[in-house]
Amino acid sequence: MPICVAKIAVSAATYSIDRPYDYLVPEELVDSVSVGSRVSVPFGRGNRSCEGVVLALSDASGMPALKSIRSVLDPENVLDEAQVRLALFMRERFFCTVYDAVRAMLPAGLWFDEQGRRKASDKTVEIATLALSGDEAEALVEAKRLRSPQQSALLELLCCFGSLPVHDMLVHTGAKRPSLNALVKSGAVVLSKREVYRRPEIRGTGDLPMPCLNEAQTRAYEGLRSLSFSGAANAALLFGVTGSGKTSVYIRLIDDQLRAGKSAILLVPEIALTPQMLDTFSAHFGEQVAVLHSSLSVGERYDEWKRIRRGEARLVIGTRSAVFAPVWDLGVLIIDEEQEETYRSENSPRYDAREVAKYLCAHAGALLLMGSATPRIESMYQARTGRYRYFELAERYNEKDLPSVSIVDMKRELRRGNGGDISSFLRKELQENIDRGEQSILFINRRGANKLVSCGECGFTYRCPKCSVSLTYHSARRRLMCHYCGYSRRVDGACPDCGGELKYVGSGTQHVEQELRDCFPGTEILRMDTDTVTPVGSHEKLLDRFRDENIPIMVGTQMVTKGLNFENVTLVGVICADQSLYSGDYRAGERTFSLITQVVGRSGRGEKTGRAVIQTYTPDNQTIRQAAVQDYEAFYASEIELRALQNAPPIADRYTLTASGQNEEQVEWAIRYLFDLLSLSAKEIPGTAVLGPAPLSVVKVNDRFRYRVNVTGKNSAAIRKALSAAVIECSGDKRFRGVSIYADHDPSD
Repeated sequence: MPICVAKIAVSAATYSIDRPYDYLVPEELVDSVSVGSRVSVPFGRGNRSCEGVVLALSDASGMPALKSIRSVLDPENVLDEAQVRLALFMRERFFCTVYDAVRAMLPAGLWFDEQGRRKASDKTVEIATLALSGDEAEALVEAKRLRSPQQSALLELLCCFGSLPVHDMLVHTGAKRPSLNALVKSGAVVLSKREVYRRPEIRGTGDLPMPCLNEAQTRAYEGLRSLSFSGAANAALLFGVTGSGKTSVYIRLIDDQLRAGKSAILLVPEIALTPQMLDTFSAHFGEQVAVLHSSLSVGERYDEWKRIRRGEARLVIGTRSAVFAPVWDLGVLIIDEEQEETYRSENSPRYDAREVAKYLCAHAGALLLMGSATPRIESMYQARTGRYRYFELAERYNEKDLPSVSIVDMKRELRRGNGGDISSFLRKELQENIDRGEQSILFINRRGANKLVSCGECGFTYRCPKCSVSLTYHSARRRLMCHYCGYSRRVDGACPDCGGELKYVGSGTQHVEQELRDCFPGTEILRMDTDTVTPVGSHEKLLDRFRDENIPIMVGTQMVTKGLNFENVTLVGVICADQSLYSGDYRAGERTFSLITQVVGRSGRGEKTGRAVIQTYTPDNQTIRQAAVQDYEAFYASEIELRALQNAPPIADRYTLTASGQNEEQVEWAIRYLFDLLSLSAKEIPGTAVLGPAPLSVVKVNDRFRYRVNVTGKNSAAIRKALSAAVIECSGDKRFRGVSIYADHDPSD
């Protein structure tokens, strides 16, 4: 009998030794092992049991002796061949192991705990089914009515419904379990198990008619629909001002795909946006909708994954990881607010959901649609150069004007003696809204009360002992906290060095909330940041309260800048527009423009006219003025010119190699070695430049020092191969033991 050899990616392999390993498939497992199977194999010198995934099967191996697969871990494959190819693509593109890619693709419930049990199992309920004909059952009901009233009540209920969950029957009738057992023993009732899904709450019923489109929406929809049914893969950018009705276009496109028997994926940038999107789309598509994001319980996420894989849900809505949903016959993949950095993973595998989406659509012949009011410069560049098709919604759906914007110079406020966060002009506007019963949203991109606490006499500043950052003061618990590692401590009553008075510098959401309470006593104020939305579902409850209770003011971080649609919000305030301008990142201007434009767009989305107030210490800054009037064209023109001078994306691609470790001297040594390796490789790749080495802006995080080398050039197999080789060589060098090295494509920091 010919041998069967499986090429397997093993979980224990690090990036430097990650490759397909040959294993012999035992005769008794030949029928149950296929591409995509998860298996247990011996690995390493000690032959410890290790998980692996089968990448390919063959009838020969170049190895003289092979170890054998020990067991198959799943009753059916958790990956198909297309998903295996995606994992291989991710390894090559995102510098991760194949198994790291597989971990990102599968829900946590499929993985095993320390006892070897799955973290989530199928949930079943016990079902009671009537085993008699209707006449026989009714006769038995009457016969037992006096002698066994509980059995009679159970039988009578089953006569009406045929079968019911046992728990519901017992609760409804008040009967006890022995009564049901007696009916089962007599043969009148049969018990069975039925699988049920653990699902997040879905409020929509699917009976809402399709939205009506205006002329501009119709033009965009018809063009996109033509692309989606062209039979070839296509990519398109839908640029629409805030409130222009991009969601209605999404709904119509998805409906076309579902009617054609295809599937759709809709990605949103944050969990906070998922409930509103879910309500909107479930109202149109009902049970066809599945939701995937990290706030779901392990069981809910596992069951939603099963519904998708079985074809019971053909529209998937979720955050970044929803791009891996195992949909059947993908027709359209939509990335809403495509400019958001949250589509990029900061942990291994460091994948970009937008790049994964391109791969999926290219191989499925599907339409990739990216929508935004402030597209990434890279995306607009691709549209202008013809790689993406371009569609535009230049006006709001209800033909209302965009909010009128006032820019307040905070330096002038300081000269007038107002050192607070709320300018006199914004205070007046807020009071007018409160008097009219209208709502306001205030945005400040920093949580906590104060950025730092320092001594005005000796200059002492509280700093994190594990990270090279100052501690942020949180007034709710009177604690200082590091937003990088989570370290916290209580604040002292006076400077611990000299006993001087402590100063609280730089405001956050908590400080702004308190100032608002002082300005408007008795007015209810809602705060929305990661300190208030940590519990599962709390973001949805906060947004529901804001809408249903008509709370006058909501203050928050980036969570309040996009995707929210409240008709009674007529005023938006940007507390410190300069905050993200001077981060040192080449995307600082783009990030600032997007944040201001998005939050200003939350105002005036109903029948009432909207206003916005932007507070800044640099009122003449070009980016802030362009964002105030939502002039994306002018911003793009100036930004693309700046990117050309910097040789930054999209003019050239940027890669980074990062070294981190607890010994700073060793980390610096490793990064200089990497720089030398890459400098040699770059000479063989035209147009490639190596910059650095340099520390990251926050050099130490959680007791690990971080240094980086930047590489610019064309995104090609040659440059990725050079980076991969440098990582592997340095990782295997004993001189750098304890130093972690990883490569990334255009990271956000």
